[in-house]
Amino acid sequence: MSKVLSFFLLFFCFSISNAQNSDIDLLKKINGNRNTNIESGMVGITNSVMPISIGTPIIIYAVGLIEKDSLTKKKALFIGETFAASAFVTLVLKSATKRDRPYVTYPEIDNVVEESSYSFPSGHTSLAFATATSLSMAYPKWYVIAPSFLWAGAVGYSRMYLGVHYPTDVLAGAIVGSGSAFLCYKLNKWINKKRAPHQKKLWE
Repeated sequence: MSKVLSFFLLFFCFSISNAQNSDIDLLKKINGNRNTNIESGMVGITNSVMPISIGTPIIIYAVGLIEKDSLTKKKALFIGETFAASAFVTLVLKSATKRDRPYVTYPEIDNVVEESSYSFPSGHTSLAFATATSLSMAYPKWYVIAPSFLWAGAVGYSRMYLGVHYPTDVLAGAIVGSGSAFLCYKLNKWINKKRAPHQKKLWE
């Protein structure tokens, strides 16, 4: 029994080690092959997260107020709730894991920007995917979905390009952001069902 347990323990450690190696190897390829001509663009994509993520629900809610459209206001609140949920989960995970930034652990990683928080998961990616997913759920049209996720994906790539996140940080951020949108949708649907049993959708 002890031999079997030892085998699985060694296998687990080996798997974790391989995953970590793949993680940093991929980051080195992305960060080490940077095109300095698009560096400012990548910084711009990263810096777009907060204005877009905060501005989107505010603008939609303002439109709902102007047009006196309760449906539009509900959609805006849903997007805002997703932003808050994603930010909360991200902060909790960062505090729990306390993973150092890649450029701290690996000096060969050339970070273009400085970050003061922990690395896992990527907060920028989390908020970008929270916004993209909730916006796409509120307005399920290809001309909303395609650019939303293209932007969110670009944000995730920019975080690796700038040397401030591992690929697994970005992947986890995307999962947290998208997951927050689906959880908020389900929660709102449950609340609405309690209030009005015949409601089928969040914003109906």
